[in-house]
Amino acid sequence: MRTLWMALCALARLWPGSLAGCADAGRCCPGRDAACSARGWRLDRVYGTCYCDQACRRTGDCCFDYARACPARRCIVGEWSPWSGCGDQCRPAARVRRRPVQQEPRNGGAPCPPLEERAGCLDYSTPRGRDCGRAFVPAFITTSAFNKERTRQAASPQWSTDTEDAGYCMEFKTESLTHHCALENRPLTRWMQYLREGYTVCVDCQRPAMNSVSLRCSGDGLDSDGNQTLHWQAIGNPRCQGTWKKVRRVDQCSCPAVHSFIFI
Repeated sequence: MRTLWMALCALARLWPGSLAGCADAGRCCPGRDAACSARGWRLDRVYGTCYCDQACRRTGDCCFDYARACPARRCIVGEWSPWSGCGDQCRPAARVRRRPVQQEPRNGGAPCPPLEERAGCLDYSTPRGRDCGRAFVPAFITTSAFNKERTRQAASPQWSTDTEDAGYCMEFKTESLTHHCALENRPLTRWMQYLREGYTVCVDCQRPAMNSVSLRCSGDGLDSDGNQTLHWQAIGNPRCQGTWKKVRRVDQCSCPAVHSFIFI
């Protein structure tokens, strides 16, 4: 390249004006533009029509001074804005943040990175403070056999010793589940093998899983109208998960042992 520049400079002394290029023409164009041209030496050492558009790098017909007259400029962006509020209340929605472009890319410079990001969100209360959205929280479940061990443990200090609330039972009809449930064969997670699509299952809500204020278990779907698809996840294998729909709330669970679970 240095030899080429020396040869072009020699030509300039012999024939003034022979080095006309992008700088003399005052042109630097984005994309492919056949009109963005000048008369002078090209980088392939051919004298004639040369180009000052961005595509000339690919076609090899740039004017000799394209790199200097039209330097590549990368996109420069500013800082992210704060996250917006949740797009909806009491149901899964999205929050958004954006960042501005401070310098547009030019002459083949690096393009701008994403200018907008979205993230899932869920508000659990209305502007007036009413509790809501709990039906959309995944239910974390395990076998009802665990409840026998849990009842032997000391009561949570959040509960007074005279609390007599007996809890409640939620019945669901399973809609779907991942294949990972059937693969479980470890002693403490073998119960996942008995999860099946289309079966009615019982999930018991007892303390300490029951909130001491609302007297509800997270993910109980109590606010659902029965047509809403709810999500559950098995404790012990996060890949064992699925969906179900609420059937009803009852005082006591009466499902077979293999279809009886508890909220965690």
